[in-house]
Amino acid sequence: MLPILLDIEASGFGRGSYPIEVGIARADGSTCAFLIQPLEEWTHWDPKAELLHGISRGRLHREGYPVIEVARWLNDELAADGVAYSDSWGYDNTWLSLLFHHAGMLPRFRLEALRRLLDESQLERWGAMKEVIIRERGIQRHRAGDDARLLQLTYQRTRDAAGLA
Repeated sequence: MLPILLDIEASGFGRGSYPIEVGIARADGSTCAFLIQPLEEWTHWDPKAELLHGISRGRLHREGYPVIEVARWLNDELAADGVAYSDSWGYDNTWLSLLFHHAGMLPRFRLEALRRLLDESQLERWGAMKEVIIRERGIQRHRAGDDARLLQLTYQRTRDAAGLA
């Protein structure tokens, strides 16, 4: 089985930023992602971030799910395994904490840094392997579900190339 990967897209970086999409790649390789409706007090919006992920604030209001529903979904998805991994732990953990705080809930899983799973051989191959997979699969970058799956596939290929399978 593969590790569960979690990715979050956000309104921008730094103070005042908040999660706008969360996605996971499950252990079986399937993915799921949800847009998040911004709360009234979540006003920070970086147009440069929107250029990357292509998600408008208006779309979040129309198609996004309430914070509490996304937090419940994450707990339902991840509680049994108890852990998910992120390649941007510092940012993703901050945004995840903000999501759960505003949902009035505690996560029933922990988020760990993906780096903890990688050996030196995998780290050496990581960047090049990731680019190969993007080209092969035509993966749309900066969307949470696709990015989570990309990380998972890169983990798998670097593990296999290192003979760690």
